[in-house]
Amino acid sequence: MKGGFYIRIARDGIMKNRKLYFPYILTCICMIMMFYIVYYLGICADFTQVRGGDMLKSFLGLGVFVIAIFSLIFLYYTNSFLIRRRQKEFGLYNILGMGKRNLVKVLVWENMLTAVISIAAGLVLGILFAKLAELASIRLLGGETGFTIHVDKRALIVTAALFMAIFLLIMLRMVFYIFRLRPVELLKSENVGEKPPKANWVLALLGAALLICAYYLAVAVIDPMSAMVIFFFAVIMVIIATYFLFIAGSVALCKLLQKKKNYYYKTKHFVSLSSMVYRMKRNGAGLASICILSTMVLVTVSSTVCLWVQTEDGVQKRYPHDIMMEFTSSDYSETQVYKELVDGVLTEYGETAEAEETFHLYSAGAYQFQDQITLRWDHLASLGVGEMEAMRALYIIPLDEYNRISGGNRELSGDEMLVYPYKTDYEYDTLTIEECGTWNVEVLDSEPFSVGSAQADMVGSLFMVVKDMSVMEQIRETCNKIASDSDMSLNYIEENYGIDLACDDEKQIEIYNTMVERFSALAEENDGMTEDGADLPHYRLDSKALGRTDYISINGGLFFLGVMLGTVFLFGTVLIMYYKQISEGYEDQNRFDILMKVGMSRKEVRQSINSQVLTVFFLPLITAGVHLAFAFPLISMILLLMSATEESLLIIVTVCCYLIFALFYVIVYGITSRSYYTIISGKEKR
Repeated sequence: MKGGFYIRIARDGIMKNRKLYFPYILTCICMIMMFYIVYYLGICADFTQVRGGDMLKSFLGLGVFVIAIFSLIFLYYTNSFLIRRRQKEFGLYNILGMGKRNLVKVLVWENMLTAVISIAAGLVLGILFAKLAELASIRLLGGETGFTIHVDKRALIVTAALFMAIFLLIMLRMVFYIFRLRPVELLKSENVGEKPPKANWVLALLGAALLICAYYLAVAVIDPMSAMVIFFFAVIMVIIATYFLFIAGSVALCKLLQKKKNYYYKTKHFVSLSSMVYRMKRNGAGLASICILSTMVLVTVSSTVCLWVQTEDGVQKRYPHDIMMEFTSSDYSETQVYKELVDGVLTEYGETAEAEETFHLYSAGAYQFQDQITLRWDHLASLGVGEMEAMRALYIIPLDEYNRISGGNRELSGDEMLVYPYKTDYEYDTLTIEECGTWNVEVLDSEPFSVGSAQADMVGSLFMVVKDMSVMEQIRETCNKIASDSDMSLNYIEENYGIDLACDDEKQIEIYNTMVERFSALAEENDGMTEDGADLPHYRLDSKALGRTDYISINGGLFFLGVMLGTVFLFGTVLIMYYKQISEGYEDQNRFDILMKVGMSRKEVRQSINSQVLTVFFLPLITAGVHLAFAFPLISMILLLMSATEESLLIIVTVCCYLIFALFYVIVYGITSRSYYTIISGKEKR
């Protein structure tokens, strides 16, 4: 046979099975397009003129690997639907004289045609939409760019090579499958199906136990740092548990429903339930995949949207003032020289400091176990707590500074303390600091003073208000004594000084840069000494305008990546839903045709199908919602580390995302179910 014959057979096979092939090819095109866009933006796009562009590129670089791995797994998985539907056709070719080698040639050409069409169309669309994505991402960062379309050869080569390799793996799987089966098995493949599996109570109970453990970990965690670690373990446990429960647990559920005579022996339930048990193993795996992908879409989109919406709120909390200075020295009174420099710079730019705020603060790292604060990490083992979950940042100010900041008139005795836990909880009436003493504690409802670094800390913080500076000095001296014994750096009480400016961000950045230059020049000219021979304080400057750009780049990058990955996962969800409907429609066609011939009406057929849908098809959506609800505390903790502090907003965003996704799920089901009804009713024969 000539090569042109195999090409025609392959082309005709694709066209005759277009209901199966076209959605598959469309999904391949979309996957290729998305990979090219993310690779182009993460590796090749020019963000050098936009502040924060490098950070966005690093996030998108991670997205490249996620999409590549997902594309391999997903396309390899969905191709199994195509092979299963073509088995009878291949068996007929084999009986009519076409050997397995000839069938392999047909499959190779089909795979090559699919690959060429998908890669070519995906790259073309990727090139076109990459510019739109670049404009959107630069707009997120507040930059500007032209409308010229750039084509990067490296992105083209990497994308084409990756998906050629994926199609090669798919083709090898198809070849192996054809050589493994006998012609009779191919012809009868649609009628054989799967044997009704036994209810595997061990796997069902194991899945339930894993899911309960994962849910417990999610709701029991109170520390954001622990949430970061627990999240990945919980995700793995939920994925395994979901597959166990949908495969083994769903069979067990069907067995229980069959024993319930009032439910099972009804026309609309009997046929659908018997059919589900017959193929539940594969059916359960598909439903579990839909559930996991749905959960991934919801978690990815809701969390990144919440981060992006709260960007400005995070900026305000991280930078309480437009320009902030921290002065640290053994003699913290030597800060006037820097403040005079600040006044001089502001005068040059014609600006005046507004909302000035200054207070003295002592900060230190420590470890918390219940109401005990230890300053030595080697004590943690005896306390029975891990280093990561016990880490705390302590921020301490005297009462007179707290009253001045808050405008209150509180009083404290020497053994009393005000405490505000941030990114953690504190539920005790006393607090003991190692080698310093024990204080009676009143837990505050709001932050007693603003510390921007606490917002950026990845660990929980304790804001403390003590009676006076002598208590602060006592704690500082104890910390330094322990630090010197452990060859650690010493800490000093620092003075925080913040000012606001009425000018725009661009001018604020100019003023900030000038201050940095003047501060540095002062330290160099005087060798770090004041005129009277004292050490100049160490300083640190922060600018809200510069920080805002960093926040926008981080949150914008995560938001953009979340939308891209959410779209990719959505493609997967839709295609699995579609193929599930189509494949089950062809499998059920003969069964329902026989039932209608022996007297079952079309109304009863539709009732039976609706029963199956209500029993099974919407289970992934409901389970995804349950997964999302239990994952909420973990997600909230992780977002807290990333400066998204409004839990009520996260709840609103998450609920809205779920409702929108549920509506989309119903619409997709409605569209795909039409094909199922068409097949079942006999209007479409193969």
